[in-house]
Amino acid sequence: MPKKSFNQKLNNSGDLPKIEFIGFDNKMAKRFGCGNMLIAAPLEYDEVMKKIPEGKLITSDEIRKYLAKKHNADFTCQLTAGIFINIAANASQEREASGRKDITPYWRTLKKSGELNEKYPGGIDQQRMLLEMEGHTVIKKGKRYFVEEYEKALYHLQ
Repeated sequence: MPKKSFNQKLNNSGDLPKIEFIGFDNKMAKRFGCGNMLIAAPLEYDEVMKKIPEGKLITSDEIRKYLAKKHNADFTCQLTAGIFINIAANASQEREASGRKDITPYWRTLKKSGELNEKYPGGIDQQRMLLEMEGHTVIKKGKRYFVEEYEKALYHLQ
């Protein structure tokens, strides 16, 4: 069976979104907390990422908070959020490579604290170049890269 493309993964929501209750006795509670945890569909992350205009930024944490609120959940699964954000980025790259214009500006979605995402297409170098083309300054702290004063460019979802 051929490997699924990133666009196939992006558009395959299965039974998502779904909300699972995480009780204090659940081993995930230590890591994520207790309460209603949303596992959003990959397409939902892509839809939010597409809303971020040029010159603006968002963090994966802000997207997770927005989706949790939208679905009346206490929080969103961090693990699936990271996976689905990367699927959205790679699906966008696939569409762009095939000549399509409906790309997702994934480079505007940062990890927490304004950190660049090494798992995006082209790695840190490509995300850095795209961010700098939009006027952001990228700085190195240790071995990691961050957008300087990223908070000033944060896009606030409604």
